[in-house]
Amino acid sequence: MAMLSRVAEHLYWMARYLERAENTARLLNVNGSLILDLPKHARPGWASLIAITGADELFYKNYPSAAEGHVVKFMLADEDNPGSILSSIHSARENARTIRDIIPREAWEQINKLYLKARENLASGLSPKWRYEFLREVILSVQQISGILDGAMSHDAGYEFMEIGRNLERADMTTRIIDVRSLNLSQEAEAEVLKPFENILWMSVLRSLTAYQMYRRHMQAAVKREAVLTFLFQNHQFPRSFRFCLDEVQSGLGRLPRSAPVLDALAPLQAQIEAATPESLGQTELMQFIDALQIKLGGIHGAIGATYFGAVEEPAKQSQEQTSV
Repeated sequence: MAMLSRVAEHLYWMARYLERAENTARLLNVNGSLILDLPKHARPGWASLIAITGADELFYKNYPSAAEGHVVKFMLADEDNPGSILSSIHSARENARTIRDIIPREAWEQINKLYLKARENLASGLSPKWRYEFLREVILSVQQISGILDGAMSHDAGYEFMEIGRNLERADMTTRIIDVRSLNLSQEAEAEVLKPFENILWMSVLRSLTAYQMYRRHMQAAVKREAVLTFLFQNHQFPRSFRFCLDEVQSGLGRLPRSAPVLDALAPLQAQIEAATPESLGQTELMQFIDALQIKLGGIHGAIGATYFGAVEEPAKQSQEQTSV
């Protein structure tokens, strides 16, 4: 059955925003834990979390410094920040609201409940004492919604657009999480202080992706930079590895009509990650490598928009054409 492009687009963005909310919650939780794990003189602080989102200009326009309270408010509750947890959940809810007849009723109810609960309990999220529990609740709620969608929604074209959106967002965030720790270790002022604790930093990367146990199972090695990079970029079986996400996007596209232009945009990235040796890259080279991956992810997103949606902007910022895909 043909699907309106506006419906496909709402499903795509709903999944991306839910994944974004979950990943941002993971970042905040793990950074808070990392700071507690390191001695005071070696703590990397909170500014790196702004760098990871690419929102430096917006942040420093509205906040005087990258103090903990400012960064947490910006990433958790700031409605002017489209990447904040609250904004992401709100955007997911708005996309879901327009397609309530397409997704299971239970999924819509849980998305709506997540938004109302997050908004009601913002004070807890901003409090250092209760933040961990608030963020954990966001993560578990998004995972519950994903489970409902996976188990109660027909695996048709709409489902494929959701999965493609989720995996593109996940791949992007995996690179950003790696990038932020590379940034810490590449800055001369911090590098010498952090060097003795480098493995703890890479442990925080694994924890932020709930990847530690699967890393030990697949790599059978202690946490080391080289092995972590190989696992998170190239493992074919771990759901949050970059390569796994690309494979899932390819599989979804293969079940959609007119996907050749998007597959053409995806193929060079798959070839690049397959041939890469990330474990051999220095810190600066690694950051350049990640930048190249993110640019290609943007190209894939653009190809999806041009092929199926008629544009690449987010639904709230464009007029949507009611064509079929």
